[in-house]
Amino acid sequence: MRRIIPILLLIQSLGLLAGCAVGPDYRRPDLPVPGSYRYEVRDANGTVNTEWWRQFEDPVLDALIDEALAKNKNVKIAAVKIEQASGILIQARSPIFPQLNYSGIGERQRFTEYAATPLSPAVPNPQTAYQVLGSASWEIDLWGRIRRLTESAQASLLATEYARRGVVLSLVASVASTYIQLRGLDEQLLLSQKTLAAYGETVRLFELQHQYGVVSRMNVEQARSQYETAAAAIPGIESQIAQTENALSLLLGRNPGPIERGKSILELTMPAVPSGVPSQVLERRPDILQAEQQLVAANAQIGAARALYFPTITLTGGYGQASADLSNLFKGPARVWSYGGSITGPIFAGGAIYGQVMQAEAGQKEALLGYQAAVQSAFGDVENALVANQKYIAQLRAQERLVRANEEYSKLARLQYKGGYVPYSTVLQAEQQLFPSELSLAQTRAATFSSLVSIYQAMGGGWVVEAEKRTVPAETEENPEKSEKP
Repeated sequence: MRRIIPILLLIQSLGLLAGCAVGPDYRRPDLPVPGSYRYEVRDANGTVNTEWWRQFEDPVLDALIDEALAKNKNVKIAAVKIEQASGILIQARSPIFPQLNYSGIGERQRFTEYAATPLSPAVPNPQTAYQVLGSASWEIDLWGRIRRLTESAQASLLATEYARRGVVLSLVASVASTYIQLRGLDEQLLLSQKTLAAYGETVRLFELQHQYGVVSRMNVEQARSQYETAAAAIPGIESQIAQTENALSLLLGRNPGPIERGKSILELTMPAVPSGVPSQVLERRPDILQAEQQLVAANAQIGAARALYFPTITLTGGYGQASADLSNLFKGPARVWSYGGSITGPIFAGGAIYGQVMQAEAGQKEALLGYQAAVQSAFGDVENALVANQKYIAQLRAQERLVRANEEYSKLARLQYKGGYVPYSTVLQAEQQLFPSELSLAQTRAATFSSLVSIYQAMGGGWVVEAEKRTVPAETEENPEKSEKP
């Protein structure tokens, strides 16, 4: 017991000395953050942290987003990556604790009797040996190498968790935008089919009038050209609808196929523009938080590399039983033990350690630049989304006025044609302007809704955490029994 006390005191003193670690401690870089957004909306509402997709008031869209969060494969891949990062963290921090091992040996061996030095008759031949040992080793983290590696692994784990939130953020926005695009295409198809039916009725009427000499063949072909123009637009829209349905199916974790519909693009409610300040983006955006944790991990690697310059101190010990007779293995005289310590350190490594330090420092610089770039990109995303929304709203209002004007123009042209004041070419010109303007109005309306989605995605927010709660682990769907507790 008196022999063990000095070792315990040594361990305690080394543990106190190990309170510091070589290498720079992480401090968040100072970044120039603008005080406000250039295109900030004055009447914006504090809705950035809400489940904003519910503001569209479409239960089908809500159900599709819930399904995507539960079944999307990219979300499940991101969850598996978190498990991998957790394993790396556990592995990195394990050397902080003493490593305990055990071993057992049982063997019988015969030596040659024709050796250069013959065996003594007193030495039994063959011989039997039994041994049971327990051993322990502990590396004293005097310079903080293990703690820096643990710090790096922990930051990498957090970065992986934020990467998963980034996937969730992108997924919700993609499902909403794709659904809005689909409903916009549905509206275009409906307009095209309605226009095609009206043009078809005109062609039928003109053909009857031509038979009785009321209109010329030219009028008939002019009407037919309108009809074919509308007919040619339909296959392209139908192709876009099918491709958009397939893209949305993949986001939902389904095989490509049809998508159920809810409210039309005309019935959707326009969500409020979320409010916020640029500094909040640093705390909300998962990609920025991920980039910062990658910087923390790279910063810790510098300390781990620099610690290689200093000696490594390891304490070892063993205790067990050894005997040539199995019946005597666990008796007092068979007891064996040992303890000691070792210190190793570099004298000349040919620049190997210096190279590792250089790599770590360069990695930290790269991570710092990546973090700065992520912040600037985030501010750019918000500005672009805000200005796009403002301009789409202005464009939507102008497009609505244009459609009303073209509708009035087409109506008056038909009245004048029926009164014999203008040729049919005037009607044709009016309707050729009306049909494309109606299609453009449906496209602009969908783009306006999508621009609001982009604002919520660019600003981030607490809604990502709420959405993340609805995701399902990868093994739950494939192996439901694994998720059940015994």
